[in-house]
Amino acid sequence: MSDLERLLSESVPDVGDQAGAAAARLATEASDAGLLDVAYAELDSPVGPLIAASTKRGLVRISFSGVPLDEVLDDLAERISPRVLEAPARLDPVRRELDEYFDGKRTEFDVPLDWSLTRGFRRKVLERTARIPFGEVSTYTEMALAAGSPRAVRAAGSALGSNPLPVIVPCHRVLRTGGGLGGYGGGLEMKSFLLGIEGFDTSGMGPARGDAVRR
Repeated sequence: MSDLERLLSESVPDVGDQAGAAAARLATEASDAGLLDVAYAELDSPVGPLIAASTKRGLVRISFSGVPLDEVLDDLAERISPRVLEAPARLDPVRRELDEYFDGKRTEFDVPLDWSLTRGFRRKVLERTARIPFGEVSTYTEMALAAGSPRAVRAAGSALGSNPLPVIVPCHRVLRTGGGLGGYGGGLEMKSFLLGIEGFDTSGMGPARGDAVRR
C-alpha cells in the first residue's frame, strides 16, 4: 500500500454537506505530507465541464467534457504520478483566469504551465502556439515553420490536435493555410465559439474556406 493509499484508507468517510470539507482536508493533508503530485478539479465553463489538473510546476492538463474523468485520471497516473487527488483549491487560480477569459475580461493567461505531457516537435509547436496573441490567428503551416520543420504541416496539426492544455494554449487560433477553420479537439462549434470571444466572425468559414485574416 502506497503512502497516499494509506492516508486515504485512514480517512473517515463523510457524507452530505461535510463531504466537500473532508475532501479539502484530505487534499491539504496529502499535500502537507508530500503525497500529492497531481491535483485535479472539475470546472464549469460556457463550453461545458472541464477537468483541470496541475502539478507543483503548473497546470498540466485541461480536458473537455467528451473525455471521461476516469480516463483523464488514469492517463495522469500513468504518465506523471499515481499520486493524483481531487483538490479544487489548488486549481482556483486556473478557475479564476478561465472565468475572466470567458467573461471577456482577460486576454492573457498568467498561470504557470507544466509541459510534461508533450515533448519534441509537438512541444515546440505548442510552445509557439502559446505565444499567439489574443485577437490574432496563425496557420498550421506557420506553426510547422516556427517549430523548425516547415514541411511537417500534418505533424503540426497532429500536435495541435493532441494539445493537453486547450484554451490556455490557444490551438483554436490556428487555422488552415487557406483560411478554413481546420479541426479542433472540442469540435468546430467550440472552436468558433472561442474565436468569437476574441472578436472573429467565423460564420462564413468552413473547414477549408476563405482566407486567414489577422487582426
